[in-house]
Amino acid sequence: MAEHNDLGKTGEEKAVEFLQKNGYSILQRNYVFQKAEIDIIAQKGNVLAVVEVKTRSSLEFGLPQDFVKPKKIQLLVKAVNEYVIENDLDTDVRFDIISVYKNGNVYEIEHLEDAFFHF
Repeated sequence: MAEHNDLGKTGEEKAVEFLQKNGYSILQRNYVFQKAEIDIIAQKGNVLAVVEVKTRSSLEFGLPQDFVKPKKIQLLVKAVNEYVIENDLDTDVRFDIISVYKNGNVYEIEHLEDAFFHF
């Protein structure tokens, strides 16, 4: 597997650990609907958090969260809508980004709640 794929998988693992330590239950990982994939679907209280994880080993080209583009947001909205219907959920939905930056041997994690709004 390519090194960037390994880094991405490690970043998702770090994000899951972070969420669990902060009281979230992980409901689903890598949920796929059509062309969309949600990295993590987590719940805390009555809030369903749709979490996009972005992992980088360099900040040279920008912050990890800067790489979540409008097309990706549109796909996430479509996928979570299907997930909510499929599971007959009555809950608030929030879109988060967890940015993971590998700084040497240390992983720096930033959790951006309500990172974007859907319409």
